[in-house]
Order: sequence, then C-alpha cells, then structure tokens
Amino acid sequence: MIPQVFSARALREILRQKESLTKIFVSSILISTVVAVLSATIGLMTARALVFYDFAGKKTISFLTILPFMVPVTVFAMGVQVVFIKMRLNNTITGVIIAHLICSLPYAVRLLTDGTQAVGMRLEEQARVLGASAFTAFFRISLPMLVPVILSAVSMSYIVSFSQYFLTLMIGGGNVRTFTIIMVPYLQSGNRNIACIYSAIFLGITLAVFGIFDEIAKHFTKNNGGDYYS
Repeated sequence: MIPQVFSARALREILRQKESLTKIFVSSILISTVVAVLSATIGLMTARALVFYDFAGKKTISFLTILPFMVPVTVFAMGVQVVFIKMRLNNTITGVIIAHLICSLPYAVRLLTDGTQAVGMRLEEQARVLGASAFTAFFRISLPMLVPVILSAVSMSYIVSFSQYFLTLMIGGGNVRTFTIIMVPYLQSGNRNIACIYSAIFLGITLAVFGIFDEIAKHFTKNNGGDYYS
C-alpha cells in the first residue's frame, strides 16, 4: 500500500511537455464544451417535442434516442468511420464533435425528458393566457426551472465527450489529439507513474466541471427556488 521509493521523475517529464499538454487540454475542453452545449440544446428541443406533442413516428424517434446505448462503441466507431470517410469528415475536429455528439445525446435527452415532464406546460399556458408570446413564456417561465436539469445534461455530455478514447482515435485518425489520446496509452503500457498523474489530472478536471455547474445551478435555484422567484 505504501510505496517503498518516491520519485518525481514522472512529474518532471510531464512538466517538460507543459506547452504541448496545455494545447491538448484546451483542445479537449473546447471540443467537450461544444459537444455538451449542442447536446443540451438538441436534447431540450427533442424532449419538448416528445413530451408535449403528438406526431407520426413519435415512438420510433423515442426509441432511436436510446439506440446509441445499445450499440457497442467499437461497432459504432467502425460504422461511422466509413460514413465519415465518404463525407470527408474523418481526421477532422468537426467529425470528432459529431461522433461525440451522437454518443452523448442519449444522456441529455433522457435527463431533459424527465425534467420537462416534471415542469410541465401549465405555467407556460398561464403566461400565454396573460398575453406572453410562446417565446417569452418559455424563456421566462420554463427555462429557469429547467436550468438545473440542463446543467446536469451538460455535465454528463461533457464527461462522455471528454472521456472518449477509441472513438476519437478512429474518427480523428491521430490528427485530433485529446487528453484521453495521451493518457490511455500510458495506462495500457503499464507506466504507472505517468498514468497516475494523468489520471489525477483527469479526475481534477472532472470534479472542477461538476463543481462549476453545481455552483451555477445553486445560483439559479436559490435553495429550491424560494429566493429566485421572490
């Protein structure tokens, strides 16, 4: 349990690469942030359509939203790589973002569907009766109440994107380098010193993201909404 020898070799090696690692960290964070925002936006629109409207193919679309859960990542990556090569999206950041988006959307849709069902449409209808437009009623009534759920969806989508390795490797082709592309080979090679440092950094970034979103959620909810709506 207690190491017999302590060494700063791995730490020094990582510090020597701090400039390139900083660029990779920034790239990973930007890609994951874009994926998270797109997932929450598309997920919210999908959730409202599934909860509030009846249309042809509704059950099929609802089933398709959970389909990525059922398909193994390896199978999905192989198939989507062929499609992206034909569309010239392979080895590009855009292709990686779209692939991550497909994997993260089911989480966002599930969370936002439950949140939308809980909030309902009654308060929006009351605002419409009092003269508010549909746009105003949504942004002034429903959206503030959905902020905690939206942030949960953003957080989950961010982590799903940030932790993708095989999919990023297949679609990015080695040209798109993210944090996991650097970290996972050290984990697989048995280089425990460097792998532990990268794992600690990964955990720190994850906790920081959840902490930031938790504080934002608290700001909007104000202890379950009491102060927010006063």
